Amino acid sequence: MSFASLGLSEPIVRAVTELGYTQPTPIQTQAIPAVLSGGDLLAGAQTGTGKTAGFTLPLLQRLSTTSAPRSASGRRMIRALVLVPTRELAAQVEESVRDYGRHLKLSSMTMFGGVNINPQISRLREGVDILVATPGRLLDHVGQRTVDLSAVEILVLDEADRMLDMGFIRDIRKVIALLPKQRQNLMFSATFSPEIRELAAGLLHHPVSVDVAARNTAAETVTQRVIETDREKKKELLCHLFATRGWHQVLVFARTKHGADALARTLDKAGIKSAAIHGDKSQGARTRALSEFKDGKLVALVATDIAARGIDIDALPYVINYELPNVAEDYVHRIGRTGRAGMEGEAISLVCHDERGNLKDIEKLIKRSLERVVIPGFEQSAHAAPRPVQPPRGPRKPQPQGKMQGQKAGQKSGRPQQHHSGNRHR
Repeated sequence: MSFASLGLSEPIVRAVTELGYTQPTPIQTQAIPAVLSGGDLLAGAQTGTGKTAGFTLPLLQRLSTTSAPRSASGRRMIRALVLVPTRELAAQVEESVRDYGRHLKLSSMTMFGGVNINPQISRLREGVDILVATPGRLLDHVGQRTVDLSAVEILVLDEADRMLDMGFIRDIRKVIALLPKQRQNLMFSATFSPEIRELAAGLLHHPVSVDVAARNTAAETVTQRVIETDREKKKELLCHLFATRGWHQVLVFARTKHGADALARTLDKAGIKSAAIHGDKSQGARTRALSEFKDGKLVALVATDIAARGIDIDALPYVINYELPNVAEDYVHRIGRTGRAGMEGEAISLVCHDERGNLKDIEKLIKRSLERVVIPGFEQSAHAAPRPVQPPRGPRKPQPQGKMQGQKAGQKSGRPQQHHSGNRHR
């Protein structure tokens, strides 16, 4: 099946072809015709499935075939609003809009916190067709009366489950109340909790439902292994793996911000060029670390769960769980950074006595036992006394607008599938 056969126009198909994509992914095959029909859509799709192009391509087509409304001053009014949970995802989606719309006369912009609001205000005054925004900064603009949402025709909620996890539900409802009643609504979520279903019931009208993969399952293209060891041996083991396996471009997950910083320093001292990325890092530091990681200047990027959401790296080969997450579903999101768009990846989890319960929960969720690997010299002691796993301090809550993460990557999670070998927060 080709992109043209899905009903997309020649300028859009040409842009997709120029970017090196030839065949739509399953989510695109189902979502694009549904969006083009003008109805609401509820899509179950994890990152790496091509979901961003699943709504970006038909959104561009719909807007390009109708004339743009103008404000009293004559500027273009916002016609499509894409709400996302994180800065990096906002940057990724808006870049997709620009890439796929390169042959169309449509304008777009990102809107997120942690940066000066004045350039965003200036950009809005120029007129924008498509706005990709995080909820908090959008409401800042609403409060200052610098954004007009009265002409929005299409609303997209991307990664709705993560937005609810981060505490954005009230902000989302405030934004929805500002939009025209008559509009098309598109909602994408990796999971469907009761809260998500409640939100969908109140937002969507007779939606087409699309679900491209079993939820809460790990990608078949990711080889998953467990190395059982002692807590005290983990750092030395990780350095040993880097030294003996010739790893490059490895995303390492730590449970806390402090732990991520400490681990990055340890790797750096061992000659493994590393950086940490988490909510307390400045926007400049996060952007720089991500850029250097993608350019191959950093071998390892150590991240917390919130900071890693939306990271989109070309053909990321390895994900290492230095510590298992407290929530089993987060394991699926973590390893979903690799093995994307049909390519192969490897996920290795270093598991100590304290984390056996977490591992059991993960295996129950994904309905499979993970392969155990023994590394000589790093075997788990039979006499090690387990200690309670300490969760990150405080409940999971929305990060302050100035403390999350935008960037550019060749292969995005939302892009169509490429035939040759070949991941992006608020």
